[in-house]
Amino acid sequence: MSQRSERIVGAGTSDEALTVRDARARITELILLARTCTLTTISLDGRLAARPMVLQRVEFDGELWFFAHAASATVRQLRVNPEVEVGFHDPDGQFWVSVSGTARDDCDRARAQRLWHPGLAAWFPEGVETPGLTLVAVHATAARSWDARSGRQVGLLGHPGRATGDGGPPAPGETHGSATDR
Repeated sequence: MSQRSERIVGAGTSDEALTVRDARARITELILLARTCTLTTISLDGRLAARPMVLQRVEFDGELWFFAHAASATVRQLRVNPEVEVGFHDPDGQFWVSVSGTARDDCDRARAQRLWHPGLAAWFPEGVETPGLTLVAVHATAARSWDARSGRQVGLLGHPGRATGDGGPPAPGETHGSATDR
């Protein structure tokens, strides 16, 4: 099914269907409004470990990017178990976004240069030349948003219960209606 004709139905008070592109744009809008998020990893002893993170301002294309220290607990945890959850919340706007995915550390200096902004200097005083600086990339495998103002819930990617192009769940490795479809 082509991206133009594929529809995702948002649960809640509205039965209005969204195209994959519309749903991706809405998730992007909500993520950018939130400014910060909570990144939850699985600690080495199997417990959930959450910490606030600043998301780098790029359009949501299926990956989220963060700066981190390569020797940090966050990076050690995702190297052992890459499954993560990223939560965004804007109490003023009354919306929430949850993104599940797999994370990896990525030492791409060119990308770090493109994503860098002066606000990061508090954590990385030498900029992209800070020793041990790395990027954390979260590849989204599921995304869901809740908007209290509109009563709208939008699910994308592998979440149970979300609509797919054929009405059924995706096969392993398949992502019907995904925000990563191009």
